[in-house]
Amino acid sequence: MRWSTFIAITAVLCAALFLAIFLGGGPATTGSAAVSIDPHRASFGICFGAERTTCVVDGDTIWFEGRKIRIADINTPEISSPGCASERLLGEQAKMRMQVLLNQGAFSLQSIDRDQDQYGRDLRIITRDGESLGETLVAEGLAERWQGYRRDWC
Repeated sequence: MRWSTFIAITAVLCAALFLAIFLGGGPATTGSAAVSIDPHRASFGICFGAERTTCVVDGDTIWFEGRKIRIADINTPEISSPGCASERLLGEQAKMRMQVLLNQGAFSLQSIDRDQDQYGRDLRIITRDGESLGETLVAEGLAERWQGYRRDWC
């Protein structure tokens, strides 16, 4: 192999390695079609007022592209009608943390056995790289795993 060919191949491999490490390697591919692991990305604010498109209501409820979504795998403290001041404080922390998590990058919305709850909210588990964002809140003490009912946080 000629020296100039070796240098060219090395440069291409270094560039590919750089892209894989620093840019995540781009979307995964299957055959010739690109497949995104986490297809959704948005800038989430905090919900207030009547018009809600893409925002965080509380730690387990969001609006995304005009759809109200209940995060199906967790329960967080209430902020709209808390049982005590400490529940409201923890609920506010859960809301702010969920906003940060959602704004950190692309995510997926995974369906569960029921499409909607009794309030008409879409039931979804939010994941990034296959990991539940709700589980992050659970690990941080800002949520509990959904047990089929809301509990008292006071």
